Amino acid sequence: MIDTDTKIQRRTFDSLGHANHGWLDARHHFSFASYHDPDRMGWGAIRVWNDDTIQPQNGFPPHPHCDMEIITYVRTGAITHQDSMGNKGRTGAGDVQVMSAGSGVRHAEYNLEDETTTLFQIWIEPRTSGGSPSWGAKPFPKADRSGRFVTLASGFAEDTDALPIRAEARVLAATLQAGETLTHPVGAGRHAYLVPATGRITIDGQPFEARDGAALSGGQTVTIAAQEDAEIVLVDSE
Repeated sequence: MIDTDTKIQRRTFDSLGHANHGWLDARHHFSFASYHDPDRMGWGAIRVWNDDTIQPQNGFPPHPHCDMEIITYVRTGAITHQDSMGNKGRTGAGDVQVMSAGSGVRHAEYNLEDETTTLFQIWIEPRTSGGSPSWGAKPFPKADRSGRFVTLASGFAEDTDALPIRAEARVLAATLQAGETLTHPVGAGRHAYLVPATGRITIDGQPFEARDGAALSGGQTVTIAAQEDAEIVLVDSE
C-alpha cells in the first residue's frame, strides 16, 4: 500500500507495470497479472487501474470474474462488450460501462473498430460479496463536464444520473482548459486516485504528466490546475 503519511503521491507513467502482448499494450497502476509490487496492491477499495491500448479487431476473449465492480472508461475508439447474462453493447470514447460481477459472470471485451482503442479499466472491491451480476453503459458528453467533476458511476443513491455500482465509491471525470482549476475534497478515512487521461496538471502545485497516477490520502482538499487542456478521471473510495 501507499504510505498514508504522504498526502499526495505521484506514480509516473514510466514507472507503472508494463505488459505488451502485441494486440494489447497494458500499463498497471497496481499489481496485476505478472506485475507484482507489494507496495502497490491497491489504494483503499481500488484494486486495479489498467491503462490499456487494444489493437483493431482484437480484444479479451470470454473469461470469468466474481465479487468485483469493473468500470471501463473509453478514451479513444470503442469497446464492444458481451457477457453470459446476454448483454451486448458498444461503448465509445468518453463513455463508460460498468459490470458488477457479483456471484460470477463471464464476459468478453473486443475492439471491433478499424482504429486503436485506448481505455482505463478500474476494479473496485464491492461493499458485500455475492449477488446477481449486472452490466450497464451510458454516454457522458465531455462538454457536460467542462470545468467541473461529473459523477460517472456511484454506489450512492443520491447520484441518480450515474451508473450504479455496489461499492462505497464514486468515479468522476472533468475536462479543464489550460489555466482552469477545480478542487476535490477527500474525506477523512477515504482514498482517491486521479489520472489525467490527457494534458499536464498540477495538484497542490505538484506536477503530473498525462497518464501519471496520483494517490490522494483522506482528510484534505486538493486543488487541480491545468497547465494545458486536460481530461481527468478520479475515483474516490473507502
